[in-house]
Amino acid sequence: MTIKKNILAIIGSADNHSANQKLMDILAERTKDDFNLTIYKDLKTLPHFDPELSAHHPPKEIVALRKEIEQADGLLIATPEYIFSIPSGLKNALEWCVSTTVCSDKPTGLITASANGQKGHEALQLIMKTLMTHFTAETTLLIPGIKGKINEAGLISDEPTEAAFTKFIQAFKTLVDTAS
Repeated sequence: MTIKKNILAIIGSADNHSANQKLMDILAERTKDDFNLTIYKDLKTLPHFDPELSAHHPPKEIVALRKEIEQADGLLIATPEYIFSIPSGLKNALEWCVSTTVCSDKPTGLITASANGQKGHEALQLIMKTLMTHFTAETTLLIPGIKGKINEAGLISDEPTEAAFTKFIQAFKTLVDTAS
């Protein structure tokens, strides 16, 4: 019997009903035999990044976030692009991790699903490289025009997107499995 891996998913959108949330719901359903997927729900409540506190006296919410990341077998981030970058709440959470090693070599999957998303996807990859996460070209996925690719039932309705998403999930599973 295979032991399920613990995966922490962080959704960058400030909207609880976002396309990125729907993608994580689909991913959770498709990987339920492989992963215990936990979606981090406290992004909006994190204090603003403070470098003076980060290294020596982080707030309890930050200690909890870092612990969740550290204990996860893998990390998934699904985010829209906001003003040619990643949303401020997601960036804030990631900034709290810079002075630590909680993300170092962590198997990571990155999804940017937005109207365009190219610049946000590039920014996310650069940030995650800075945090020293472990991702590959196959465990990154850019989905431009997402609103037209998920139907009312919350399913991917665009065939090329469906194929790319399925390939992404398989690559992420492989990355997580080979890391342990």
